[in-house]
Amino acid sequence: MTPRSFVFLDPDGTSAGGWLYAVVEAATGVVYQQQYGGTACRHGQVEGFLVPLFARAELDALRELFEKRFRGSGTWNHTWPDAERDRLRGIVGSIRYWVSDGTTDEPHPLRLDESRIREADEAWIPVITPMGPAVLMWHNSD
Repeated sequence: MTPRSFVFLDPDGTSAGGWLYAVVEAATGVVYQQQYGGTACRHGQVEGFLVPLFARAELDALRELFEKRFRGSGTWNHTWPDAERDRLRGIVGSIRYWVSDGTTDEPHPLRLDESRIREADEAWIPVITPMGPAVLMWHNSD
């Protein structure tokens, strides 16, 4: 068994907050940890590889949804009404995940992983990438 390494994203909460990552689930031996859920201060971890994403407008929209609509208090096990789920699905679907075959690069939209919607919370959204299941993460607001 390969020893595991743990990487806590923004461990002291002092980052500038402009980052957005997908951690694609894979047996890499590297486990990313994240505080999420706004003031609920939940802690999650996922093994895989980290992919930086560049989606400023979508990051702003996610922060608007979770920090203003949900007041930064987390949504763990939230029952998502259709309008809120549609909004989250639309934001996630606007984020591009670039895939390269070594010669060409192609953008693909992320998809909200609706089979894991009950896990969705501020700074922790289950998504599907072209490379498989992942967790979308950003700077937690608390």
